[in-house]
Amino acid sequence: MTLESIPDYSGFPGGSTGQIYNEAAFKYFLDVDRARLRRSQRSIVLVLASIRRQAGRAVPLTDASAVPLLEGLAGSVREVDFVGWYRQNSVAGAVLPQAGVAADHERRLISSRITASLQKSLPRDVAAHLHLRVVCLGGKAPR
Repeated sequence: MTLESIPDYSGFPGGSTGQIYNEAAFKYFLDVDRARLRRSQRSIVLVLASIRRQAGRAVPLTDASAVPLLEGLAGSVREVDFVGWYRQNSVAGAVLPQAGVAADHERRLISSRITASLQKSLPRDVAAHLHLRVVCLGGKAPR
């Protein structure tokens, strides 16, 4: 039996955030959780955070804006959740694998909690352009 190789970590200088995954590692672990949810008929919550100065376009982040974005995201989720680059250097992501099935109002609560946390950690000019999306994957979310 051949084991699949696990992608490397990003080496991101995130300080107190712990390990931040690069895009390949993040998507690898997201796929692992998607396979689990198909077997268990549960769902996971995917949080995507970016800075958009115009509609539909995430701007590339420098270390000065990426560090507070990733630290703020990591600081607003649980220890069992993981954070990394959904799109390297432009869209940060967090996966909440044991979130259950999130109804619309629960997704709004998650979004407002994380947005409030990120608004505190980001520089004001960057926070003004924060775009956060909370998506429930798998399962059938009640309304």
